[in-house]
Amino acid sequence: MANTYSQIYLQLVFAVQNRMSFIHSSWEEDLRKYISGIISQNKHKVLAVNGTANHLHLFIGYSLHQSVPDLMKDIKRSSSIWINTNKLVTDKFSWQEGYGAFSYSRSHIDRVVKYIMNQKEHQKKRTFQEEYLDMLEKFQVNYDAKYILQDIE
Repeated sequence: MANTYSQIYLQLVFAVQNRMSFIHSSWEEDLRKYISGIISQNKHKVLAVNGTANHLHLFIGYSLHQSVPDLMKDIKRSSSIWINTNKLVTDKFSWQEGYGAFSYSRSHIDRVVKYIMNQKEHQKKRTFQEEYLDMLEKFQVNYDAKYILQDIE
């Protein structure tokens, strides 16, 4: 085959270190735009970027030229540097190690985009930990509970 073709849609979920609520409403839109730029520069298609003060969900049309771990490393590293360089938080900002990556079919695009864009409403009903555990179970991902952080109260 002369060319390689794919149709892969991924939801990527990751949290602020220790689930601290550091993402402030005054700059969260700029953060979403910055991360969208990283995704686009890496030749992936941005479908949705949103979250709450302590975590983000990304939904992308995934390009095969880059591994998911390399993409996530680039997003986390670059956005942490951007946040710290712009002094958007008083403490040092960093993302939690690890992330969730979940695949969807084309028929689920609208539903997943709507879900991600309504994150603040979803978080009024259940915590990020509850949401994340539900995703792991729904996708039948084997996980070690000791690596699922407790929300900070």
